[in-house]
Amino acid sequence: MDNKQLQQFILPIALLFLTLLAVIYFIPKVFGNIRNYTSMSSDIKAKQEQLQQAQTKLDEIKSAEAAANKKENDASNADKPFYKPIMAGFDSEAAIAGEFSEILQLVRANKIKIRSIKYEYDKDVADDAFAQNAGDKYNVARLNIEMIANYTNYDNFLKELYKHEHFLDIQQIEIVPYKKNKKILLINCKVKLYAKK
Repeated sequence: MDNKQLQQFILPIALLFLTLLAVIYFIPKVFGNIRNYTSMSSDIKAKQEQLQQAQTKLDEIKSAEAAANKKENDASNADKPFYKPIMAGFDSEAAIAGEFSEILQLVRANKIKIRSIKYEYDKDVADDAFAQNAGDKYNVARLNIEMIANYTNYDNFLKELYKHEHFLDIQQIEIVPYKKNKKILLINCKVKLYAKK
């Protein structure tokens, strides 16, 4: 055999040998990566199932909490007594004056500024289904209070108004941030007050 023939065999053999070495070197790494991928894939599926279970549990807790809060709110309003003036026989304005005064005290105690107060009594509140069905047992007043407050003071006021010892109906609240200073709120609050006759 001469050199030319030998070179023709050496080159393919060398390439075959190098290919064999590369395969031997890379096969464990490929199988290791495949094992890692399947392991990570199963871990991800397990974590997704755990997340789904936790989300379901969280949704159940939130719904139970909302139901409990609604029940508590309904019960707390139902248990509140109606305001009753010390002396009977007053007209609507005089009968509700004490209750109105308590609401103003809440406003002042929480450092809220009043822009305006409008109020309507019995005849002007003819659309009140409760007062209509109760006959002549209650005096009714609707207050429309426009206020200026910051978030914290208004939050405290609203909590205290909700916890107020006498029954009242918070009908509507509109809150708009002041354009020049977003920390200040412009509030329009409509509340119905009731007093036993």
